[in-house]
Amino acid sequence: MPATPAWPPRSAPRLFVEQELNEGTEVALDGPAAHYLLKVMRLGEGAPLTLFDDKTGDYAATVVQTGKRDLTVRAGKRLRPREDVPDLWLCAAPIKRQRFDWVAEKASELGVRRFQPVATARAVVDKVKDDRLRAHMIEAAEQCERNALPELGELTQLSAMLAAWPEGRHLFFCDERGGGSFRSALRAHEGPAAILIGPEGGFSDEENAAIRACPQAVPVSLGPRILRADTAAVAAVSLWMAGRGDWG
Repeated sequence: MPATPAWPPRSAPRLFVEQELNEGTEVALDGPAAHYLLKVMRLGEGAPLTLFDDKTGDYAATVVQTGKRDLTVRAGKRLRPREDVPDLWLCAAPIKRQRFDWVAEKASELGVRRFQPVATARAVVDKVKDDRLRAHMIEAAEQCERNALPELGELTQLSAMLAAWPEGRHLFFCDERGGGSFRSALRAHEGPAAILIGPEGGFSDEENAAIRACPQAVPVSLGPRILRADTAAVAAVSLWMAGRGDWG
């Protein structure tokens, strides 16, 4: 007897929606999402797709009504609850736009719980567009079948972030001037954590001293090679996920 095909099919589009979902919830879509489903994927009434909301999980869904520029979809059975993610923050100084977008995208793929832009003295970028960063995070989650998005913090001055740093969270400071073994630091420091990555020009002397003065700071090295800021961010998160996260 042939196996029952999966529903929705793995080829069905997967879409994030802001609206909280339950079985039977109807969602009206317009704008880019509707254009993608109607014009690119050419979905009609009855077509399957998957929805997720960053709150309750993934749902099998069906198109119930279409218009020229909008459509309505209905959530059906919940396929899985919102995934649990390790308690890791990525705190990173803004860098050139496309590269910072890439860091936000990879933070979403790798399972970071919070992405925190940090303003520093030598950063060549002093503004970030939250809506663009979030869009890159959402697109990564849609493509990688993730259903938990990183919380996105507002751009914060390094001094303000350090002053308000939570007592119970280790701050792994990737110091280009030298630090201890990241592997050894992971063995010695369990619990909630964050990774701090500086800008292309590195931290100033004053910033370096202020970070090291933070009681929760743990200066670490990412090895013998000089890494670009975006590479350092992904390398550090990967090391933490392998050593303390949920990579097994």
